[in-house]
Amino acid sequence: MPSSYVIDAVRTPRGRGKAGKGALSGIHPQELFAQVLTALQARGRFDARNVDDVMVGIVSQVGEQGANLARNAVLSAGWPQEVSAVSLNRFCGSGLQAIHFGAMGVGSGTMDLAVAGGVESMSRVPMGADGGGQDGDNKHLRERLFQVPQGISADLIATLEGFSREELDAVALRSQQNAARAIEEGRFSPSLFAVKDPFTGAVVLERDEFPRPDTTAAGLAALKPAFTALGETAVGPKGETLDQLALAVYPRAKAIHHLHTAGNSSGIVDGAAAVVLASERYVREKGIRPRARIRAMATLGTEPVLMLTAPAPVSQKALRLAGMQAGDIDLWEINEAFSGVVLQTIRALNIDPDRVNVNGGSIALGHPLGATGAMLFGTALDELERTGKQTALITMCIGGGQGIATILERL
Repeated sequence: MPSSYVIDAVRTPRGRGKAGKGALSGIHPQELFAQVLTALQARGRFDARNVDDVMVGIVSQVGEQGANLARNAVLSAGWPQEVSAVSLNRFCGSGLQAIHFGAMGVGSGTMDLAVAGGVESMSRVPMGADGGGQDGDNKHLRERLFQVPQGISADLIATLEGFSREELDAVALRSQQNAARAIEEGRFSPSLFAVKDPFTGAVVLERDEFPRPDTTAAGLAALKPAFTALGETAVGPKGETLDQLALAVYPRAKAIHHLHTAGNSSGIVDGAAAVVLASERYVREKGIRPRARIRAMATLGTEPVLMLTAPAPVSQKALRLAGMQAGDIDLWEINEAFSGVVLQTIRALNIDPDRVNVNGGSIALGHPLGATGAMLFGTALDELERTGKQTALITMCIGGGQGIATILERL
């Protein structure tokens, strides 16, 4: 099968996702992704006139993030009007899914050049702004299956796995420490570009705004659980609380121990990222040396109440497609939606923790939903090149009980 080659990757810094406070909160999300396109083209590795399609993952597609943001970003960036664009949503996996679709296009020969990534302005279009919730308020579906919020699922995983608060906080502390080191050493610099005010041209953000390098174990331990009150909320057809609804599916847990906090869960931020993908034909005809190739891609559904356990089985699926074992992977990017997700995946696959999220993750850096997958992809690519290592696996849990995984091979 023909290969899907990675030509380049860029991302914005992550800005705090608070209206009027985050550095990127004054930038329209269309303009945020338009600057990604401009930054990619400015690096001189391709001509925008040759791009067959632009694919953009966005979770909250409403208001400023509606109206096919992808197409409007292409127009705002001043790219040729012949360049088509599409917006897509696979919840948190949207940015990585966009890359998968782009890779499928160039790998099948139906496209020669694709740009794929994601964007989310959580300060301007808050999580849940589309009003759909987890199930679109489908009463019939709820009679069959009542899906609980992800915070309840994360605490249920921690309960079933027997994770302690100290173990969860240790993941968070390591994320902060690794991110601080990566920023200090400039490890993100190869893909990072400064975001500017589209009207004045003034730089508004040059580096990730969310990390807290002064985080301590004591500080994390002092934080209160974030989802206790949520778990006590009565929403069921017979007045059941969210905890009771989850325990009805997993009675062996007996009681949900609420252990996840604001400190060991992913942060709310703004950001955008994209990757340039090329076919074998394009690479050959243009004489371009690719940075990497995509070796395998996979998605998978899992039980939708526990919801967040798909990274392990979907990674196994991708490894099977690549003819590899978990131990063959040099670097792992496991999205830090919650500490419990990372620990559960490491345990299930018997991964060396020293190979996981070596430059921090979404707990320290933030999780801009539709953009995160593309950001993790670019981070993995840069780290493979920095260290001279060969393979990376990027995986994410997804709302509703899904997972996505990509295996990247440096060339």
